Amino acid sequence: PSLCADASVGTLKNDRTLEQGVFIDIKTRVGKISPIPPLGFKKTTGTGTFETISPTKLRIGSGSPVAIEAPLQVDDQVNALQFGFRFASPAAADGVLKMELDGKPFPYTGVSFFNAIYNPNFNASSEARVVWLKKFQSYGINVLRFWCQWDSARGFVDTAPSNTMYQPDGSLHAEPLRTLKNILSETDSSGMCVELVLFSHESWGENRRIAPPADEQAVAALTRELLSFRNVTFQIWNEHTDARVLPLLKVIKSIDPKRLVSNSPGFSNVLGSDEENTALDYLTPHTARQESGRHWEIAPQQLEGLLKKFQKPVVDDEPARNGTAQFGGPKEATSPYDHIVQIIAVWKLGAYTTYHHDMFQTGYGTPACPPSGVPDPEFSPYHRQVFESLKLRDKYITP
Repeated sequence: PSLCADASVGTLKNDRTLEQGVFIDIKTRVGKISPIPPLGFKKTTGTGTFETISPTKLRIGSGSPVAIEAPLQVDDQVNALQFGFRFASPAAADGVLKMELDGKPFPYTGVSFFNAIYNPNFNASSEARVVWLKKFQSYGINVLRFWCQWDSARGFVDTAPSNTMYQPDGSLHAEPLRTLKNILSETDSSGMCVELVLFSHESWGENRRIAPPADEQAVAALTRELLSFRNVTFQIWNEHTDARVLPLLKVIKSIDPKRLVSNSPGFSNVLGSDEENTALDYLTPHTARQESGRHWEIAPQQLEGLLKKFQKPVVDDEPARNGTAQFGGPKEATSPYDHIVQIIAVWKLGAYTTYHHDMFQTGYGTPACPPSGVPDPEFSPYHRQVFESLKLRDKYITP
């Protein structure tokens, strides 16, 4: 964000470039009078956030823009100092923040690979992972979305009670952490990114929970371990929100202010509260599915509303899929074109997409799941048709 100011008492320079998480010292003078501390800080407009550290110090939060009013008392008169901050880049002409990678536009295109940390075929060796990553890239995929908790009893591919990043006390298991770091290194070398889901409602619903304050200890430990990996974003929850989301966000930002953080606040059609959406760096709602009707029309409308209101990147994070009617799936047959039409509509909005599917939900040995347990773009003609469309993004979308 860049600091901009219009002060009726004193002045603030507007040529300083600041970063999220840094501190701003507010210094004001009236004539030759010594610096006067404000009487407090109050947000007047905007979606941005800040934290008051002291009477003269703020810490930049997330969101953009924000206008702040700080009353100053000079003798018997109270004047209002007005200033604000906004994100100067990477916004497009419409003012909505866009995803960038290494300073260049990044056409975030993801795939659900929830079991990536725990899949033995993907993790057979570094060479095996690289082969899979190249295959994903050949179909336009540049983001993998996977989970730290894969310990539910739902029978998904590779789930097991031991498949979790966390000890009950908030410390981290060494083996999945090591695997995660290897994946992050190899995706980074391949020019790919990861959306890492910290906690899942599936585990929470089975009472496999990291209770406070251990949740903060777990998040802090993982944030510190991954400080050097800049190709990963954090999604605090899969399909859940509660009073712990914002405190956990604060923990992450206190250690790694530049880390991009999101949250999936609930099941389909749950788009998140204004408070949460304002605080997060980008939004990852789970949009309308088949039970809502023509999801390929409804979901883009939901994303468009979020883009206009919050002016930050939005990802269609776990959209309507094919396959089993369990776990929020369709009650009737679907077509690959249901997904393709929705994906193109999302792209045209300037939003981003993750291809969600059923290639893990019914377990090994079932027709829907590849023998490898990896969401193979070539596993079935149905999925391949969607993946073929993903690699044609540049053909249909003007940069």
